[in-house]
Amino acid sequence: MKYRPDVDGLRAFAVLPVLFFHSGVSGFSGGYVGVDVFFVISGYVIGLSLLDDLKTGNFSIWRFYAKRVRRIFPALFVTVAVTCVFAYVLFIPSFFLDFSKSLLAASVFTSNIYFWKESGYFAADAIFRPLLHTWSLSVEEQYYVFMPIATYVIYHFLGKRWLLVLLPAILASFALSVYATYTAPTANFFILPTRAWELLIGATLALGRIPVVRSRWLAEAIGIIGLSLIAFAVFAFDEATSFPGLNALYPCLGSALLIYVGKSTVPPMATSLLSLRPFVAIGLISYSLYLVHWPIVSFVRYLSLDQPTATQTLAIIVASFVLAYLSWRFVEQPFRKPHPAISPPRLLAGGVGAIAIFAAAGAVGVASDGFPSRMKDFVEEKIARHEQWNRGKCFLDSNPDYHKWNAEDCTITHGDGAEVLLWGDSFAAHYVPGIVAKSSLIPAKVIQYTAAGCPPIVSYYSYARPLCADFNANALKIIKDRHIRTVILSARWTDLQSRGLDQLQSTLAMLAPLGVKIYVVGQSPQFSTSVQVIAYSKGSHDPDAVDKWTIFFDPAINAELKQLAGTATFIDPLQLCEGIVCPYRERGRYLYEDAEHFSTEGSRQAVAAYFPLVNQPGNTTAPFPVLTTPQTGHSRAKD
Repeated sequence: MKYRPDVDGLRAFAVLPVLFFHSGVSGFSGGYVGVDVFFVISGYVIGLSLLDDLKTGNFSIWRFYAKRVRRIFPALFVTVAVTCVFAYVLFIPSFFLDFSKSLLAASVFTSNIYFWKESGYFAADAIFRPLLHTWSLSVEEQYYVFMPIATYVIYHFLGKRWLLVLLPAILASFALSVYATYTAPTANFFILPTRAWELLIGATLALGRIPVVRSRWLAEAIGIIGLSLIAFAVFAFDEATSFPGLNALYPCLGSALLIYVGKSTVPPMATSLLSLRPFVAIGLISYSLYLVHWPIVSFVRYLSLDQPTATQTLAIIVASFVLAYLSWRFVEQPFRKPHPAISPPRLLAGGVGAIAIFAAAGAVGVASDGFPSRMKDFVEEKIARHEQWNRGKCFLDSNPDYHKWNAEDCTITHGDGAEVLLWGDSFAAHYVPGIVAKSSLIPAKVIQYTAAGCPPIVSYYSYARPLCADFNANALKIIKDRHIRTVILSARWTDLQSRGLDQLQSTLAMLAPLGVKIYVVGQSPQFSTSVQVIAYSKGSHDPDAVDKWTIFFDPAINAELKQLAGTATFIDPLQLCEGIVCPYRERGRYLYEDAEHFSTEGSRQAVAAYFPLVNQPGNTTAPFPVLTTPQTGHSRAKD
């Protein structure tokens, strides 16, 4: 198989956007598409390798897997081993428990399935999952189960009619990905059936009979288009972009065009660019660079308890390159070449042994519940989470079916006054325990209408949660049908900043003709990580202390929300804070269950402090000050 430096250079164009995106370098908002470039390259290289073995009569399933073990396992398991040590030393028990589960899944190359299942609305923050990036390796390993057999069958029994089989498979996988963009977006991102087409595009370039480009101007045009497609995805996409689906065509087709044009009789400037020594050098260490960078990012964020500074970002990038080179030089290279004394069966046995060892380590971490005895001076509390949010009934999970909701079941207070609708996402639901606790002081019937990840924005549409649109539209119907005259809107408003907070006005405009009084509850405190991690690292040991920490978002968001609320009554939860420093624990009681949602105690105090309709003058519950005077402003309709 002829070596192509431009393909190694293309690996650099795959790994660098991923590294910069994860490290926090501004501008690379779509850097995650580098993984898709890797998929196309992998499909191409594996296809060429299999075809070469078939042509020379050296094809063997065992030989193929032995080569994969030499290529993938050494650097992977060395990185995982080092990551295990740091996770064991640093992570509090709940985080280490989650890490152990991911370790078990990654060891048997099913971490893509694990992260698909565990990446729901209440999963641990992705940034604190050091093995999250192994999902892509699992996708490739699952692909390797099928592709060698398929290649052998096509070559020997279908007269080498590659496109006859590959094109329908590509189209079917791509169509499934497009469909899943709207119906199962999380699965779409993680699983092989919706990612296979990306690998198969590369395989088609290697196996199919595609004419070589002979025209210089055509080669130059193809090269420019290929680079432009990848660059567009890297710089124009962000985390809100629906992906993969149709948008994955940009990096995948761009990669395919660059690989294809690199075989032309007159290689274009794009190929020469990819073949430059710096890019080739980065491409050579790209696998190790991909492996080591994410655990570094994860642990830096865990230790710093904040977004990385410019200095930390630079340190992450430099450390990633240094460790990647060491891994490539002293781990990858020694194992790449076959050793006469190590036969393929023996090599495979060693690979199975490594899988068993790391899987066992993960299982032990799970069985031990995260080894809580590691931290003698820290006892992790089992904080009541969202058990009191009426989950599944009044707080619906992602992609909510509003038909499962019933007003009578979701009336959480029973005062003598009129009905009030509490409408929003989990940042509305986390007030429910406090509302229930203070129900005797609320002269109204509060009806809970909440769903995970669905802010109360009529114009809101999410590819990740397409049913939110119907859920929110139904809220307007509820208000009309039940003649509700007071509505409380609350949400994780920071999620809407990239889309534009002015979307709030779409809801206010729809409510205006209905004659309702509107309360807009602003963004409540959010910290960079679990408050228990903060307490372990920075908290006071004084049992009577009020522990505080900085929030991770700009508090100006609430000023903007107040302006957008117009004549609606705006309530600012950041009145609980001193600038950007907010209490998270009072006298040993946590006010948050994670990094951002109120615990039962926090919800009770927040409701007492500022929630509308609560008749509790003179309350001095610390550390949350009481809202003794109403916010200025009136509803859009007459009171």
